[in-house]
Amino acid sequence: MTKQERLEKQRQRLTEMMRYENDLYSRGARYIAGVDEVGRGPLAGPVVTAAVILPADFDVLGVDDSKKLSEKKREELFDVIRERAVCYAIGMVDEKRIDEINILEATKEAMVQAVGGLSLRPDHVLIDALTLAEVDIPQTGIVKGDASSVSIAAASILAKVTRDRMMVEYDSRYPGYGFAQNKGYGTKAHYEGLDRQGVSPIHRRSFLVKYFAAK
Repeated sequence: MTKQERLEKQRQRLTEMMRYENDLYSRGARYIAGVDEVGRGPLAGPVVTAAVILPADFDVLGVDDSKKLSEKKREELFDVIRERAVCYAIGMVDEKRIDEINILEATKEAMVQAVGGLSLRPDHVLIDALTLAEVDIPQTGIVKGDASSVSIAAASILAKVTRDRMMVEYDSRYPGYGFAQNKGYGTKAHYEGLDRQGVSPIHRRSFLVKYFAAK
């Protein structure tokens, strides 16, 4: 595939991922926020969300579900999205709160934080898979929204890079679990760290019930 063909494919992908936004623009919406989360599955660390309002003429190629992108590409797009966004905000709920209210409710709480942190009130909110009863703004939950909406995809990148950087920092504070590599997910090295050192202050104890039961 030539460079020109790759660019054309990326342009087509961006057009596809703008369909929800363009439909809302055609119906009078001006500010559309995309919302996504990262970190529902790990054994340690917070769940992190992002809300972002992109300009209607957003034309940055390569924005997609953060899980589909390399770390290098996510880091590049992280800076570009923050620079080009009309506004954005990060929400976060830590492991203690996750243990108190469960991961789904913690995710919603972090999303509400992110939407509430925006400096502009959105006309409509696009959310990956969920809707938020606490948010009094028209909203649409889109299954696999991070692969279908450019706004949600941009939010997924902001949340992913933010959380990954946090877990790298946690690795230096709580070494031995491989947080810099596994970002808190239950890898072999992570479980070996638990066997060797026990739980850290950032572990989600509610996620380790089976682990404790097996001991």
